[in-house]
Amino acid sequence: MARRMLPAAVSLTAAVALVGMNPTTAAASPPGTKDVTAVLFEWKYDSVAKECTGTLGPAGYGYVQVSPPAEHIQGSQWWTSYQPVSYKIAGRLGDRTAFRNMVDTCHAAGVKVVVDTVVNHMSAGSGTGTGGSSYTKYDYPGLYSGNDFDDCTSQVSNYSDRWNVQHCELVGLADLDTGEEYVRKTIAGYMNDLLTLGVDGFRIDAAKHIPAGDLANIKSRLTNPSVYWKQEVIYGAGEAVQPSEYTGNGDVQEFRYAYDLKRVFSNEKLAYLTNYGEGWGYLGGSAAGVFVDNHDTERNGSTLNYKSGANYTLANVFMLAWPYGVPDVNSGYEWTDADAGPPNGGTVNACWQDGWKCQHAWPEIKSMVAFRNATRGQAVTGWWDNGNNWIAFGRGGKGYVAINHEPGSMTRTYQTSLAAGTYCNVQNNTTVTVDSSGRFTATLGSNTALALYAGKSSC
Repeated sequence: MARRMLPAAVSLTAAVALVGMNPTTAAASPPGTKDVTAVLFEWKYDSVAKECTGTLGPAGYGYVQVSPPAEHIQGSQWWTSYQPVSYKIAGRLGDRTAFRNMVDTCHAAGVKVVVDTVVNHMSAGSGTGTGGSSYTKYDYPGLYSGNDFDDCTSQVSNYSDRWNVQHCELVGLADLDTGEEYVRKTIAGYMNDLLTLGVDGFRIDAAKHIPAGDLANIKSRLTNPSVYWKQEVIYGAGEAVQPSEYTGNGDVQEFRYAYDLKRVFSNEKLAYLTNYGEGWGYLGGSAAGVFVDNHDTERNGSTLNYKSGANYTLANVFMLAWPYGVPDVNSGYEWTDADAGPPNGGTVNACWQDGWKCQHAWPEIKSMVAFRNATRGQAVTGWWDNGNNWIAFGRGGKGYVAINHEPGSMTRTYQTSLAAGTYCNVQNNTTVTVDSSGRFTATLGSNTALALYAGKSSC
């Protein structure tokens, strides 16, 4: 979430973090057979609608996550979207009509809609919002006034102090008192309004700064209290507030997953990934939201990002092939100034133009969405590695993946559990023949992958 101007005592990663996950009354992952979310960061809603029809639906994405639909402070920076001044849908990315049309269009394409939801705080200053509403930091006419905010008006500065984290102001943003009846009712009213427009789920921004019990209370007030729900709760060793506290509400974003993928793909060995997930001390996979990067971490350097070359691409391939957690594919735009807002104010005329990176549509990444859908529910089988940076594994009898992160080409005969036949290697659109013993021989170039799955015999 968060703005970028931070006090020296607060790390960007800690201050910017927080999200959550599935409630005990809901499915442990997004419902349905398709669990991959394309996070179209700062895309206008009409551009999102076109992408649902043209790419996301055909590729098999189950969800699209859109940036916050609320009136916010004016300014070109991306983080202005995370400083709401009212709950009207009147921001940079589109009005209520555009939002409703986007939801309907995405649904028609078979794609559900998750909304990045900012309910921890309001703005940091005063002025006129993107929808014409006048506001000051603690007065949002017709919505909130001074009594609706926490008494602590200093910035969050001590992550070992629960009260400080959950009652003071995240980078100077007016902190809502979510323990109060009126605030809870008002937030739930905003979310219920989004549900009337067809929204299928919520990402709770800065959830770490809201007590888990307050979020549970707000969620219980929704017209669909079992709606998909993921919370941004950044793990910090020894911190007072831990991600595990929030799993009763829904999914929780597992930031350690992304941090460690950067380290492994950049400096260590892919062979270490043999038990990636719970075996590394992470949240249980049924309550973990995973990602290679998001809009905060790609900017603060804590994870890989689109500038990381093959490391980034292969990490996304691995994430989509590996059955831990519920994956988000981050899709944003080029930046040199980490504060810069979206090209064309969020209008995407075409992928890979005007600075739009469209990682969700990179062939190596997009092809793995169908792989994941085809192999869902299948355990990892037949793990193999060379002790270094060449790995392979099956997903039962439904799929098989190999990744070569070595500096040169590698050839071997792989043993799979696949039925005999011809398969398309969706990583490069060449065919592979599996014999009656489940074996095939293939050569992988440096920093390339192979992915086969049942039902995909031709390219």
